[in-house]
Amino acid sequence: MRIRPEVAQALAAGRPVVALESALITHGFAPPANLDIARRMEAVVLEEGALPATIAVLEGQPRVGLSSEELTRLASDRTARKVSLRDLPLVLAQGGSGGTTVAATMHLAHRAGIRVFATGGIGGVHRGHPEDVSADLPALASIPIVV
Repeated sequence: MRIRPEVAQALAAGRPVVALESALITHGFAPPANLDIARRMEAVVLEEGALPATIAVLEGQPRVGLSSEELTRLASDRTARKVSLRDLPLVLAQGGSGGTTVAATMHLAHRAGIRVFATGGIGGVHRGHPEDVSADLPALASIPIVV
């Protein structure tokens, strides 16, 4: 896992860091709106006095905190996968790239030492298929991070 130096420094100094998911960028909105929304989410976190750390997988490596160039590349990558917690090992092994869902973002944020996470929505239980439960729900119950 690669933690952006600014994020690592903020965490070490006890400054506030807010994790942001990236499936919204890769699968939630089409270009160019996806990049605009991602930049606006980061700007809001900065305006409130915290450091944003958008989390994604790029070329088989989990990234905690994306550079502007990495954010642009992710937003324009039409082959990027939607990476949930169960997908992480496969995407990493294949050297793939993708936007992380709530569950995967929470997992990676927690491993990086980030304690706060912001998202626009979470998965739930599929209507008509009660056995189809989003990985977000067990993650919310088991990963100690504020959402």
